[in-house]
Amino acid sequence: MFQEVEDLKAEGAVLQALLARLAPDDWSRPTPFKQWTPWDVVAHLHLSDQWAVASLQGPPAFKQAILPLLAALNARTSLRDFTRQHFAGQPGRAILDSWQRCFSDLTTRLAELDPKARLAWFGPDMGARSFVTARYMETWAHGQDIYDLLGQTRVYTDAIRAIATLGVKTYAFTFNNRRLPVPTPEPHLRLTAPSGAVWEWNPPSDSDRIEGLASDFCHVVTQGRNIADTALVITGEPARQWMGIAQCFAGPPEDPPAAGSRLPALAR
Repeated sequence: MFQEVEDLKAEGAVLQALLARLAPDDWSRPTPFKQWTPWDVVAHLHLSDQWAVASLQGPPAFKQAILPLLAALNARTSLRDFTRQHFAGQPGRAILDSWQRCFSDLTTRLAELDPKARLAWFGPDMGARSFVTARYMETWAHGQDIYDLLGQTRVYTDAIRAIATLGVKTYAFTFNNRRLPVPTPEPHLRLTAPSGAVWEWNPPSDSDRIEGLASDFCHVVTQGRNIADTALVITGEPARQWMGIAQCFAGPPEDPPAAGSRLPALAR
């Protein structure tokens, strides 16, 4: 088992324990993320993990699994509405129990996977480590929806380095995805990890840089926070442009939440 799988398992366990504490009425309360409810969040993660299991079974299985989604999208059905239709009639606790079983199956399969394997996904195939990191990133990012809804303090771990790295790697993608020119130079990042360690990317620069907490940076690139609601220090125009639209996840361009629309990070 490679470390990325261990980190995914740990993140899933923490989120599932938090969700298990929800009262029945909590499942239909809107979170700060586009008014998604906890039911929507869990159903989305569950469906994504079902597709991930299909991918591990081979490209034909994955292509077959996503056919209903592609048909729905062609009919202009949103992903949220498609997910609601897919799990219609299932209460929140039942969705959670089903997701836990699927998640356990997924991580067991991933633990047995060759880290050099290639896996089918939306868009180009992905290497195994990138595939696991994407599942970790999505689980972590949507977990914040639940923390924000409940006003719960989150405890960060150094596992978020994988998300920060993904954020750095998707610098050009963020602009290309919007058909915008990619500004240069790429900013120097100097981030403080939850452990207190200092993580750095790109050549040092006094004129183009981003400094602050790694957790804040991860929230920005996953669009869980507006840059204005973090303590990140931004220097230089490329860095300012990037942090205004950063997107480390695949898909069409998405806008970050409006300033002040989501709670600031309660724990670093």
